[in-house]
Amino acid sequence: MWQPNPSIVTLAMTGASGLQYGLRLLECLVAADKQVFVMVSKAAQVVAATETDWSLPGQSAALENYLTSRLSARPGQIRVFSREQWMAPVASGSGAPSAMVVCPCSTGTLSAIACGASNNLIERAADVALKERRQLILVPRESPYSEIHLEHMLKLTRMGAVILPASPGFYHRPQSINDLIDFIVARILNQLGIPQQLMPSWGAALHPDELEESQHEPHE
Repeated sequence: MWQPNPSIVTLAMTGASGLQYGLRLLECLVAADKQVFVMVSKAAQVVAATETDWSLPGQSAALENYLTSRLSARPGQIRVFSREQWMAPVASGSGAPSAMVVCPCSTGTLSAIACGASNNLIERAADVALKERRQLILVPRESPYSEIHLEHMLKLTRMGAVILPASPGFYHRPQSINDLIDFIVARILNQLGIPQQLMPSWGAALHPDELEESQHEPHE
């Protein structure tokens, strides 16, 4: 019986602010020796030019070469698929990987996935993940959320997707923006079951004196 390959992860990056989360996740997946199927929306390319120093080419082959070179990935480790490349493995349950992450996930993409729109390969790949009961992690970056956004998140959660908002914590005492990015990326890697050293778990992040004090504090 055919089984999805756990060593492959699908990563889609869409047009929400916070593309740094997706790029850092890609870097960590490559470092973890995962093969990554990548899809990038047109809006994400605009965000990349606005928020980062990454110049993401529009053509799939050029983008694949760019990412492979920039992240020192092994040949074939990163595969980039265009938005209408319907013969890509991610477009079918018979070829899609066991896990997909949309990071960042625009609320437009989230809504389309919730409604099963499948207007492009990103939406279709997410639809496949849902129908095949595979892991789907959506990382929205929006504030505030409208009732429509929240209803779609609830709907997707009931379908089995994980909604992981890009809302970093501060208990690890971040010293830089990169620390905040790593907080979210660490949470995604934890969901994927991929070992990570980006951020300690709760408790391990506390200093010994703080941990001792917390054990003696009365419960509210």
